[in-house]
Amino acid sequence: MTKARTHVLEAITQAKEPVSARQLCEKFQSDYDPATIYRALHYLEGKDRLDSFILHCSEHGTERYYVLRSNEHRHWFHCERCHRFTDLGLCRFDDLVAQMSAEKGLAITSHTFYATGICPECRQKI
Repeated sequence: MTKARTHVLEAITQAKEPVSARQLCEKFQSDYDPATIYRALHYLEGKDRLDSFILHCSEHGTERYYVLRSNEHRHWFHCERCHRFTDLGLCRFDDLVAQMSAEKGLAITSHTFYATGICPECRQKI
């Protein structure tokens, strides 16, 4: 694996919340150009090392966020004020997805869920 791919994977592994390509480009701006970062993300996601989801944020616009792929599917909350993510924990939708699949005759292979709103810290400041 190339140095860039290794560094991108390490950065996402160490992150406590989803990371955007923009954030990685800022982090590695003196080491790699943005195209290298995007290629590394595309490669790592294609090799099933990363998962991603697209989120529209009032401050950052629409961005794809990356997390380390694991056997434990997780969901996220994004604060509209401070723009931090909160891990909502393990997926609680598996039974619902299975039920919807059976009812509609679908073969649902994956799903994405994230919630947006105001976190407790920002609500106290209102």
